[in-house]
Amino acid sequence: MIVYGIPNCNTVKKARTWLTDNGIVYEFHDFKKQGITAKKLHEWCTVFGWETVLNKKGTTWKKLSLAQQLAVQDEDSAVAVLLENTSAIKRPVIEKDGKAILISFDETQYSQILK
Repeated sequence: MIVYGIPNCNTVKKARTWLTDNGIVYEFHDFKKQGITAKKLHEWCTVFGWETVLNKKGTTWKKLSLAQQLAVQDEDSAVAVLLENTSAIKRPVIEKDGKAILISFDETQYSQILK
């Protein structure tokens, strides 16, 4: 299992703590340091929808210019923005057996899907 995120994100911290507390072994992929591919972002968009993968509630999105925000109209334009601004990716994203299964952190969802 791979957990994608950035280590200083509070939501990622909660998810990682929950995983550790529940004895779930995982590999952590820091997409700030290790990067992320357009292919991977498109895979996540197929599973969750680009509107979910693009975190419009975060400070990274809010710091983008109005023109940059308005330019995001579909999956391709969202992925382009996410490649340049990886902190705007909703996180964490959890993959199991190469398939994205969870995004963000919800203890109930984690308990149902991972236990």
